[in-house]
Amino acid sequence: MTNSASAEPAAVLWDMDGTLVDTEPYWIRAETELMNAHGLPWSEEQGLEFVGNELTTSAAMMQDAGLDLPVDDIVETLMSTVIDAIRTSVPFRPGALDLLAELTAAGIPNVMVTMSYRRLAEAVIASCPAGSFAGLIAGDEVSAGKPDPEPYLKGAALLDLAPGDCVALEDSKPGLASAEAAGTIAVGIPHLVDLEARPGRILWDSLEGRTVEDLRRLAQRSSV
Repeated sequence: MTNSASAEPAAVLWDMDGTLVDTEPYWIRAETELMNAHGLPWSEEQGLEFVGNELTTSAAMMQDAGLDLPVDDIVETLMSTVIDAIRTSVPFRPGALDLLAELTAAGIPNVMVTMSYRRLAEAVIASCPAGSFAGLIAGDEVSAGKPDPEPYLKGAALLDLAPGDCVALEDSKPGLASAEAAGTIAVGIPHLVDLEARPGRILWDSLEGRTVEDLRRLAQRSSV
């Protein structure tokens, strides 16, 4: 390891929902519409409990709340509704596209690590500038979802990198726990759900105004 001031993160591992794009309201709306269509109440507070979970976990929670549909049908319905919304408008989080563009220009690869399924994640990637992402780990391609470390371990391995050389950007409790357990340089950017401040935990208010230099400082600090 080097403690050079020019130390670079080997890659940046991006969560999607709530970090790169603000699709959480789309998910909550889709959940509400599906529950209401079956005569069941649903609240934003219930939707917020799902933030960062893998989709089958969320579907099982909806079954627990009374929805009498198979898990696969729930997941497919929610995902199709959210994809339709994304095709109409992609709500990028403040600062996310600027940082993504700066990383790409600096030659630092980006990998998306999301609990959303591949076809939804690919719809978001397609809306980003060409070449923004070097790879994708999707929720339907892991055996254990966040908060398990597997997604971020796979994200680093996709580029043959050590997790500790990669910065991970996350907004949710399960996601940040996954990134930390994987040993990445994990950065929490709370959005809809507060993230607990702990010794050694890195929390940013927003990606707005954040630059490659900020990530270099994190990589330098971890390499000392």
